[in-house]
Amino acid sequence: MLTRMLARRLGPEQIAVNAIAPGPFPTKMTNKVFEARGKEFLAQIPLGRFGTPADIAGAAVFLASRAGAFVSGCVLPVDGGLVGGL
Repeated sequence: MLTRMLARRLGPEQIAVNAIAPGPFPTKMTNKVFEARGKEFLAQIPLGRFGTPADIAGAAVFLASRAGAFVSGCVLPVDGGLVGGL
């Protein structure tokens, strides 16, 4: 909601406000959980894999590029379809 409210308030100043909602990505913080329950997590992700640095970077580049210039108030899930499957 904060993203949408800020987008509405800052839009007249030509400021786009968006957010990226990452799903399961291997990190130092998640590695132990993925080692213990990785197959369980993968079974719930429609694309059948964890995210990679290129996945999150692609979303950020899109939102920061001319291609995303008319996108504002968006929360972009980068999660392999996990949210859509709920």
